[in-house]
Amino acid sequence: MTWGSVVRRADERGSFRELWREDTAAPLDPRATGGAPGAQPRFVQANLSTSVAGVLRGLHVHRRQLDHWIVASGRAFVALVDLRDALAGRGGETPAIETRSVGPDTTVTIPAGVAHGFLAIEPLELVYLVTNLHDGSDELGFAWDDAAVGVPWPQAVGTSDGRPILSNRDRANPPLAKLLARLAP
Repeated sequence: MTWGSVVRRADERGSFRELWREDTAAPLDPRATGGAPGAQPRFVQANLSTSVAGVLRGLHVHRRQLDHWIVASGRAFVALVDLRDALAGRGGETPAIETRSVGPDTTVTIPAGVAHGFLAIEPLELVYLVTNLHDGSDELGFAWDDAAVGVPWPQAVGTSDGRPILSNRDRANPPLAKLLARLAP
């Protein structure tokens, strides 16, 4: 996982940001993208996600895709859960969790096998580049509030009860142990 930032050039008219430049970025490691050794990974799709304050998206994981996120506007609490050993059958220990509050121009690169999610602290625009075209075959997830994992989510802002706003998919995600059991060979 790599955290960083982009440079914003602003004047009285507005601002300009280069969100991605292949000629200045390090080459993508096939292992981080879930690709085969010797593969030439590259970003193939860019997306923009918008969320109102209080929306939680996650925890999602891909076995064959690297995500590169750029916060265009707003603030979010981001949670990353490293499942690479568990997905490779070398697990057993509690996965490493990394969290951070992020704002505009923050970037995070998420390797394949690292579960990710965010809680929008304020209205959020998130740009993300991915190394696989979306087809749904690598869309995995587990419960955002799985007590066995223990992500320290803050209280959701903008909801009457402090609970996050979830999609039907995220509401139905199983605990991590059930997801890993389902994926075991």
